[in-house]
Amino acid sequence: MVHDYGNIEHRDAVLAYDRLEPLTDAAGHPVLRWDGVTTKTHPATGQQVPDETAQLAQWRYVNPRPALWSAADFIVGNPPFIGAGAMRGALGEGYVDALRGVWPKVPESADFVMYWWHRAAELVGAGQAQRFGLITTNSLRQIFNRRVVQLALDQGLSLRFAVPDHPWVDGTNGAAVRIAMTVASATQAEGSLFTVTQEQSRDYGEVQVDMAQSQGLIHADLRIGANVAAAKPMRANLGMSNRGVQLFGAGFIVTPEEAERMGLGTIAGLEKHIRVYRNGRDLTSTPRGVMVIDLFGLDADAVRSRFPAVYQWLAERVKPERDAKGQSKDGAGYAKLWWLHGKPRQEMRKQLKALPRYIATVETAKHRVFQFLDINGKRSTNPSLEDVN
Repeated sequence: MVHDYGNIEHRDAVLAYDRLEPLTDAAGHPVLRWDGVTTKTHPATGQQVPDETAQLAQWRYVNPRPALWSAADFIVGNPPFIGAGAMRGALGEGYVDALRGVWPKVPESADFVMYWWHRAAELVGAGQAQRFGLITTNSLRQIFNRRVVQLALDQGLSLRFAVPDHPWVDGTNGAAVRIAMTVASATQAEGSLFTVTQEQSRDYGEVQVDMAQSQGLIHADLRIGANVAAAKPMRANLGMSNRGVQLFGAGFIVTPEEAERMGLGTIAGLEKHIRVYRNGRDLTSTPRGVMVIDLFGLDADAVRSRFPAVYQWLAERVKPERDAKGQSKDGAGYAKLWWLHGKPRQEMRKQLKALPRYIATVETAKHRVFQFLDINGKRSTNPSLEDVN
């Protein structure tokens, strides 16, 4: 039996507000969005696509403000893990707009869990708590979340304990994820860094973990030693690298056989718009042998007239999902240009225009591995020194 001691509150931990009102557009109509879950069978492709009739009302949060936390000496928690890109779909337009408005120091690219990390750091930095310890996703070290950690360290906090990457099995559904654990205080001091050296699966889903401990000043990227995370970019290197295109639609990916049926090899010019595709797994393992439709530089009318089969393919497999997500602020631009990649990377195209090949690496890889790819996306082997220069 749990007694009511008045020390447990059931409420939002990062956003307070007076009330909710239906969110409306300029014409006064309710703003709706796809529920992000319900799908239907496409009559032409037979694939599951978003069901545009499954709509959720959006809400406006009146007088939003940071939620107050009760006085405490130590703050400990396991906040919810929601990525920045998934926040609008999971929490709603109005909530995300209100949240980002009242916490301007947290970058919009940061995950939901970082609002807890930032708030805890503020309280410890102000002397209202001695320390905090939180469980977060292991993406805490990546730059979009690391900015929050770096801000706290710049303001005098120090990390006293950290585990950058640790296995975690959800007891509810058995999902295996990776987490990070951090403890911070307002005093300048070295910390204990624990790094996983070996993992072994045990009965009932548990994982036996061996860790190595090191002592020193822990930086924002949860490393000890040279503060690589604080390094400044070299101006001479500007324009030499790029993140790479982001599709925002699996319908852009096709097999060579599907590409041939759409006219590759028979319709002039299509070879410039259906090309070999490589993602991170293709680079670090055996390539899947798939291709990607890339219509950058063409408007919808040009695609329909020059490559009608390609147009129809994307209209059936990409457009429904773009339209469903286009009711949100983040998805409106993608819905308008539904036949193009979500992030076509114009800058990268200019950088590669005069090159016969380039160096590729996987952004999220645990170990940094580089390889040459030719301009068609195929591996380029045995480069000579003259070629490298």
